[in-house]
Amino acid sequence: MEPLVSIMLCDPHRHYRPGQRMRCSYQVDAIAADAIQAVEASIMWLSSGKGDEEMGIHEFHRRTRDDQNTDLRMLHQFDTSLPNSPLSFEGTILKIHWVVRVKIFLKEGQPYSRDLSFQLGSVAGFREQLP
Repeated sequence: MEPLVSIMLCDPHRHYRPGQRMRCSYQVDAIAADAIQAVEASIMWLSSGKGDEEMGIHEFHRRTRDDQNTDLRMLHQFDTSLPNSPLSFEGTILKIHWVVRVKIFLKEGQPYSRDLSFQLGSVAGFREQLP
């Protein structure tokens, strides 16, 4: 059974301005505490379209059982100031998406990750997609 990962952002509309503070929280459920080795949370952008796909990590947090000596399933919060670029963009040839990604490393089996998208800035031609 896959773990259940809940990701929450301070702005329920998930639309942020460059330089704005973003507060994020996440929680893991539906898995035993001792089955989790580590949890990583990233704020990152992904590009897709013609040409090579790229990604960039703006913020990264890693928590492990050894470092924390705590239940990694519990609610965890962090915040960051968002960068000035790249801005979200939904073009014909190029798309740039921002996401909060929570990745869980298990003692057994493959890692599991969940993404929650958000929009950074406003660019002419951007067509917002509903989740």
